[in-house]
Amino acid sequence: MKTIDELLDEGVAGKRVFVRADLNVPLDGTTITDDGRIRAVLPTVARLAEAGARVIVASHLGRPKGAPDPAFSLAPAAARLGELLGAGVAFATDTVGDSAKAVVGDLEDGQVAVLENLRFNAGETSKDDAERGAFADRLAELADLYVGDGFGAVHRKHASVYDLPARLPHAAGGLIATEVGVLKKLTEDVERPYAVVLGGAKVSDKLGVIDHLLEKADRILIGGGMAYTFLKAQGHEVGASLLQEDQIPAVQEYLKRAGERGVEFVLPVDVLVAPAFPDLKTKAPADPATVPVDAIPSDQMGLDSGPETNRLYASKLADATTVFWNGPMGVFEHPDYAEGTRAVAQALIDSDAFTVVGGGDSAAAVRILGFDENAFGHISTGGGASLEYLEGKTLPGLAALED
Repeated sequence: MKTIDELLDEGVAGKRVFVRADLNVPLDGTTITDDGRIRAVLPTVARLAEAGARVIVASHLGRPKGAPDPAFSLAPAAARLGELLGAGVAFATDTVGDSAKAVVGDLEDGQVAVLENLRFNAGETSKDDAERGAFADRLAELADLYVGDGFGAVHRKHASVYDLPARLPHAAGGLIATEVGVLKKLTEDVERPYAVVLGGAKVSDKLGVIDHLLEKADRILIGGGMAYTFLKAQGHEVGASLLQEDQIPAVQEYLKRAGERGVEFVLPVDVLVAPAFPDLKTKAPADPATVPVDAIPSDQMGLDSGPETNRLYASKLADATTVFWNGPMGVFEHPDYAEGTRAVAQALIDSDAFTVVGGGDSAAAVRILGFDENAFGHISTGGGASLEYLEGKTLPGLAALED
């Protein structure tokens, strides 16, 4: 995989460089609530601009239906990128139309432009190779070189991720190089003990990675909404908690395999319960109760791990040498249900392990709860991409950069 360092050594001054970034930031209206993904691609964009390239940044945002939708405009992200660069950033109001051609045509050496949301064009996400390829052809007309640096999208077989690199000389950006290097530490020559913390809502989202990690991890800690399917599989009643009944047989098989392989599965021993899901807009005070996992009331739902579980998990992480964490332990967006997620983050900081926060809600939680990002070994920008890599899958966006 060619790197941006090699590309810069060859010289990029005066060349139009298409940077496929991941600017898929959370928005409250037009206000960015977490700019972590913009800051992650900033070094690549800055290096190219400083080397005299004419930088064209492109990304998706959200899930528009293949047509323009103001709610998913990249204009706020373009403005924030300009603020972080400390320089003006031009913005094209389309992807490959008149605005994009004019904005790119007006770029001078060292200047940066951002195209509108790539998913405003149906060709970006099309499953039809010809339609996707036709869109990639039009994108290729805008540039001389391609740099892939949107790690959060490399597991998607999309035009700008998979098809476009085949049409231009290409290289991996600094962010992708870093992400792949970190993930190799979790899959090749892992330093042990190796502990994995998996949370989030649905166990079905994590089945593949659990299956793969049973061959690699020494200890797997389960939390979040997915924990209740595991608890049910062990015979516990979980009340009104999130439950995927259809996944119980798979979970029981994983628990059996873990026992046979000597992999320690750690599940909650107590949880915070309440009769209803909290209001995340007003964040009105809740009144949760702490109960053991074998005493969850039938009319209550589990919303966070309890204090005994938090202490247990901290103890299970204290002696680890490598830790991967993906998924919050509870409804961390509400202050009354954030302690489990906070406890895991603090345990990672307190350990001497190489710690990786696997993107998505976990990365957002680290920032929302006020932790210093530099206190962790690495915070990934791509939760889904990280999980698929750990599952052993071939990621289209990485494969496209290999040749």
